[in-house]
Amino acid sequence: MRARLGRDFGLLWSAYAVSTYGTWIAFGAFPLIAVRVLHASAFAVALLEAAGLAVAAVVAFSLGPWVEHRAKRPVMIATDLVRFAAMASLPLAHAFGVLTYAQLLVVSVVSGTAGIAFTAASGAHLKHLLRGEHLLVANGRFEGTSWVATAAGPPLGGALIGLLGPVVTVMADALSYLLSALAVLRVRGGDVAVPRDRAGDPRRSGVLGGWRFILRDRVLRRLFLNSVLVGGLIMATAPLLAVLLLDRYHYPAWQYGLAFGVPALGGFVGARLSPRLVNRYGRYRVMTVSGRLRALFPLGLALVGPGVPGLLTVIVVEGLLITCMGVFNPVHATERLRRTPADHTARVLATWSAVGKLVQAGLMVGWGVLATLTGPLAAITLSGVFLLATPLLLPTRADVSAPRPAVAPGGLPAR
Repeated sequence: MRARLGRDFGLLWSAYAVSTYGTWIAFGAFPLIAVRVLHASAFAVALLEAAGLAVAAVVAFSLGPWVEHRAKRPVMIATDLVRFAAMASLPLAHAFGVLTYAQLLVVSVVSGTAGIAFTAASGAHLKHLLRGEHLLVANGRFEGTSWVATAAGPPLGGALIGLLGPVVTVMADALSYLLSALAVLRVRGGDVAVPRDRAGDPRRSGVLGGWRFILRDRVLRRLFLNSVLVGGLIMATAPLLAVLLLDRYHYPAWQYGLAFGVPALGGFVGARLSPRLVNRYGRYRVMTVSGRLRALFPLGLALVGPGVPGLLTVIVVEGLLITCMGVFNPVHATERLRRTPADHTARVLATWSAVGKLVQAGLMVGWGVLATLTGPLAAITLSGVFLLATPLLLPTRADVSAPRPAVAPGGLPAR
């Protein structure tokens, strides 16, 4: 964990950190704006999250090949600037009294699409910068930063929302993307772009190339199915928790932020421990144990109720879940990068992110309908029950130990 990864990685890490802090300061701002400013229903809040994810994911399917053939730093800078402009439009519209639910949807789509492109470009650039064990260390630092931001951002954002309203925190998020672009601009090392003459048959290496590559590698396929289902089932409950805690149980904004901020400290601890655990027990054992545990704890949200006991329940359950995620995610991200050739990284990451967002969108809509019929708490409980089956999709020891498939010149694993 003390490895020196260089100035360029430091700047890339700084860009990630500042935008992540901005995002978490604005945590819950969209649902809060929808509920308290626009008076949207539970289904409308779920639809807001789902529609943004779905449209962004569909658009992003074509972004993988586009990012693959371009230098990654200009892509990261451009997508940061797009997100800055999109998010900054909300405070402006609110100031002039013209903010609408439709604008929230548009901003959600634009920022989500730009986020997928940024993730693909930054992942490919990270693999270009670092090799071997340094990848796990770097992913651990990213993961730790994410959870520290998660711990500090929501309480601060909740306080700001209580004082100034949710729209102000959106402006803080917008400015964080501008600062991120400035950090990436200072990176001076080499860049990476795949020449078009190495792309092979465009029908095989284009929009569906990343999807085919994932499906042909057994480890990537199982990790992919596990991660998108776990992420989808957890995220499907996020807008329902907002409605349950803010509307049904009348939690103040600062308590809502506290409920998700304090548990994130467990994610930081897990991310710091992840490389050490891998060195001691091996990546397969660490990935399997943490992957199983992260599917177990969300069922505890079935016990959430009003008042201090309910707040403590959310903090404990989310703390256990997030600690396991902090251990699992760096191992998962490193295994994915190791098994993906450098000239396929952006395509695979874009496909992974896009499909994950589509699954999240579909499950959010489904769980929004379910919550309308049964109530938010019952829908959250059902998500926890389904999560119990997801460890069956984790790779086996034989899968992880096997060599990755050879890659044919056309850009896909050889048959």
